Amino acid sequence: MQYELRTQVIEPIRKTFTHLVERYGDRPASRYEEGTIGLQATEHFHYRPLWAPDKELYDPAYSRFVLTDPYSFTDPRQLYYAPYVTARSQLHEAFGKTLDYLESHNLLARLPEAWQQLLTGLVLPLRHYESGGQMISSNACRFAYGTTIAQCAGYAAFDRVGNAQILSRIGLALGGGTTDALTEAKAAWMDAPALQGLRRYVEEAMVAGDWGVEMVALDLADQLLYAVLYRHLDEVALLGGAGSYSLLAQHLAGWFADQRRWVDALYKAWAADPETGAANVEHLGAVAAEWLPKAQAAVGQLAAAIDELVPDAGAVGAVDAAAASVTASLAALGVSAAASAHSKEESA
Repeated sequence: MQYELRTQVIEPIRKTFTHLVERYGDRPASRYEEGTIGLQATEHFHYRPLWAPDKELYDPAYSRFVLTDPYSFTDPRQLYYAPYVTARSQLHEAFGKTLDYLESHNLLARLPEAWQQLLTGLVLPLRHYESGGQMISSNACRFAYGTTIAQCAGYAAFDRVGNAQILSRIGLALGGGTTDALTEAKAAWMDAPALQGLRRYVEEAMVAGDWGVEMVALDLADQLLYAVLYRHLDEVALLGGAGSYSLLAQHLAGWFADQRRWVDALYKAWAADPETGAANVEHLGAVAAEWLPKAQAAVGQLAAAIDELVPDAGAVGAVDAAAASVTASLAALGVSAAASAHSKEESA
């Protein structure tokens, strides 16, 4: 008896879910699309929230930033749970290897005194800034309308916890395995004059009452803070005998480059919306007009303290340059920080 093996291709009856066929056509969908598109709850809510009786449990009106089609925005990274966890695992493993190398060679203890003070008194306290960012992002995850936005905000919230853990691990290493450096950092966040502007800023952003405004306000501060601490000071450290700082900063700078991908894509989606784009651009201008000067002043206080510790750092100038870059990037979207009086009143 002989057997003949043949390859037979069986075409699936359905290539994907109906709602994806209706949106993209009859083609196989990606894992990202199947796990993201069309999952926003839209009906059968049964009751309105007692704390916001004018809105549904899930409602586009929780923010002034509205997309006609919430799925016109998609994450350019195409992250769903599995690739997100894999990417962040790799990031933290790489950071762990860097920290192990620094500790094994006692390089943190060999940092110049000014740079040790900068790390302990000005950088480590920012784990509390990251905690504020986590709360803002979590709020956006809950109230954003459209799974694509909520998903990105949720991952950003987890990222903020990870950033705080990175800073905490640096503090533990600086303290020789004790929490002494972290205790000093907490006291600095609560009392150090150089940090009170930033602390006030993030606390006010947390209670702005509009998840979109809160996320934009956080991003404006991020763009200044990360540009100074993890890009500009990276170069200064390399030239100033503080290479250990540069090795640590690269990991947070890398994370922020990834974060910018979806935030920039969201801004573009808001601005390009065929029905609400003009209003979204106006609202972005109003938020930038209100929050960018606050962010520049708050990060400027921190930068001034950096320049006192490391006179050649040029941190204040780096903040001004970063603010100019933010203004230029907004202008490229048609957004002017000099918002109209109507928009300023609405923003207030």
